[in-house]
Amino acid sequence: MFHKVKSVKSLENYILEIVFQNNIIKYYDVSNLFEKWNVFKNLETVNGLFNQVKVDKGGYGISWNEDIDLSCDELWNNGYNK
Repeated sequence: MFHKVKSVKSLENYILEIVFQNNIIKYYDVSNLFEKWNVFKNLETVNGLFNQVKVDKGGYGISWNEDIDLSCDELWNNGYNK
């Protein structure tokens, strides 16, 4: 089952606030990916890129550009509640 993304907001310290279609809110720490996947380092080094996050068409994930994206499943399974 997909937990589609309704909205996403960039917060301080590379944290995302994700609202899913079922109105559950989760938070996701993108900085954990900087060492795991080289392309995610651009979110730290390219000025302003992290704040350009958007929901992909259909809500199946989020993206910053053509190279950097995350699936709705990744966000749901590895996001946390406050």
